[in-house]
Amino acid sequence: MIKYRLLCNDCEITFDSWFASSKEYEKLKKNNFLECHYCKSQKVKKSLMAPKLINSKKKLNQSLDHIKYDDAIKTIKNYQKFIKDNFKYVGKNFSYEARLIHYDDKKQKKGIYGSASKKDLKELGEEGIEAQIIPWISDKDN
Repeated sequence: MIKYRLLCNDCEITFDSWFASSKEYEKLKKNNFLECHYCKSQKVKKSLMAPKLINSKKKLNQSLDHIKYDDAIKTIKNYQKFIKDNFKYVGKNFSYEARLIHYDDKKQKKGIYGSASKKDLKELGEEGIEAQIIPWISDKDN
């Protein structure tokens, strides 16, 4: 098995995907079976990735790394709970809703959260609309 970081040329998001081999990736790419999970575009290509090398020192630190990883996951989940409890979920309409709030004289009291492409976030920033990217762990990823 081999994991590649893929980049969508249309919406400019990156995502990881596993393949049986590099030949399998090439076969799927050639037959247009690769697509972006966000915008469904088939303009997907491999992105640069650093190889993952494991040495004996790293094996000794794996248990400590696992503890750090678990702490990071717990912190992210706490942030997610706070966001879910205090912000309105707008899904893929994030850019639209952010503009409504920004340009409306009667500002909403409750913030919003949802998803947006890097391109959308860049355009919001150019309009002076502040948005933050945070890591998100879905329940099915646990």
